[in-house]
Amino acid sequence: MSTDPAYFTRMYEGSDDPWGFRSRWYERRKRDLTLACLPLERYARAFEPGCSVGMLTRDLAPRCAHLEALDPVPAAVEQARHEVAGSDHVRVAQGRVPRHWPEGTFDLVVLSEMLYYFDDAELHAVMGRTLASARPGATVVAVHWRHPAEGHVRTGDEVHRILSGVPELSRTVGHVEADFLMDAFTVRPREGTGP
Repeated sequence: MSTDPAYFTRMYEGSDDPWGFRSRWYERRKRDLTLACLPLERYARAFEPGCSVGMLTRDLAPRCAHLEALDPVPAAVEQARHEVAGSDHVRVAQGRVPRHWPEGTFDLVVLSEMLYYFDDAELHAVMGRTLASARPGATVVAVHWRHPAEGHVRTGDEVHRILSGVPELSRTVGHVEADFLMDAFTVRPREGTGP
């Protein structure tokens, strides 16, 4: 069973930044490492589902010609829009993947601290949408907390084991710490789609 969407709404009712994205050193450092693991200086079109209050969105914006960000909680979307105000190439929308996946293709998909909220069926659907919308050679980044937490359906370690078994993903960066895992993958072309 996936995490109840009402869980996220409740989190923002208690705090405008429930995970401390603005205040915690862990979060600031993790954002810096996420940006550092991206193999390209610039990306034409990127997607960040589960963007929360938009701190990573703000930092990704200078690296992208166009950036789509998505979050299911209206309060988070409003804050994320504030963070990227004036960046006309960034669009922050309300929605939940896999149902509200943007149209088009991407050369960067950032899956940060979100995949452990999905049950097997939804995780499979999210990965299917990721691969279907990723251009050959695209970068997919995954970052996940390693410890048990409220709302998580599975551990971060389990998420990254699953990702490691996806044949279309080739790991280019693997970063392991006591608190989180970070992997960057290159999307291999699917059979019959060219080199």
